[in-house]
Amino acid sequence: MADTPIALVTGAAHGLGLEVATQLAAAGMAVLIAARDVDAATAAADPVAGVEALPVSLDISDPHSVTQAARVVAETPGRLDVLVNNAAGYVDWSETASGADLAAAEAVMQINLFGTWRLTQALLPLLRRSPNPRVVNVSSGAGSHIDPDFGLTARHGAAATYGISKAALNALTATFAAELSDTDVLVNAVCPGLTATFPGAEQMGARPVNASARGVVWAATLPSDGPRGGFFRDGQRLGW
Repeated sequence: MADTPIALVTGAAHGLGLEVATQLAAAGMAVLIAARDVDAATAAADPVAGVEALPVSLDISDPHSVTQAARVVAETPGRLDVLVNNAAGYVDWSETASGADLAAAEAVMQINLFGTWRLTQALLPLLRRSPNPRVVNVSSGAGSHIDPDFGLTARHGAAATYGISKAALNALTATFAAELSDTDVLVNAVCPGLTATFPGAEQMGARPVNASARGVVWAATLPSDGPRGGFFRDGQRLGW
């Protein structure tokens, strides 16, 4: 166990996060999954070998919750090698910038940007002590200028808050990577692509979670000379 890499995946009681955790465990990691609902995370982890639930709730928009979770990880298992920031907030996909409820928009930003920022800050001391530390921020083509289907200027600017928050997350990724460029910590963002995690997704052309998770796992298992501060889908660099 002492030599087994330890990963933490947030927002992982179901869907993409749980699949990422499952694939990381299959790759030989000991994986902790975190969610706001501890019981749901525990039930999701129980059938999966190599995956356990963090024994406390993790709401990354809540500073106290993040501090408590970081303390638990620091105590048991006492180290961390991989952080996958998968937890995310959403709004109505028809939302536009001009008509947005800014209170709802702020709540999404508290998760997608500030929550990820907050948790990364809290766990960075542990990651710095790892021989192969990796941070993967699960982003989206919605935060890109070039994604033809879901980008910032696609669909007449719909899903405004989500796209803006993911563009901000990409900027955060690049900034953290620049700060940590002289360390062993590799920080990257990954767009998993449109994934079948909601009703009707398949009719929109979404792919199954196991296919989408592979790109996240790729970034979590990069070699020491791997890229830093990039935005990727399926291991291929994207513009943003």
